[in-house]
Amino acid sequence: MQFTVRVKPGSRRGALVEASDDGLVVHVKERAVDGAANEGVVRALAAHFGVAPSRVTILRGHTARIKRIEVDDGTRTVA
Repeated sequence: MQFTVRVKPGSRRGALVEASDDGLVVHVKERAVDGAANEGVVRALAAHFGVAPSRVTILRGHTARIKRIEVDDGTRTVA
């Protein structure tokens, strides 16, 4: 499944995924330096959806706060 998230780096709340009117908002403690926030987003979303971090991919927005994410939850079947 693919969706868009808004990232809030440097959050005091820690890793938190919440719903908003515009979709998901992901709060991470890591700052947006050297990809640390992206790694935090991947870990937070993996925990939220109950999948391994290797199944969460940032498709677009590596340097932006709004990112396009894909989560492979293992439900796809090959015909």
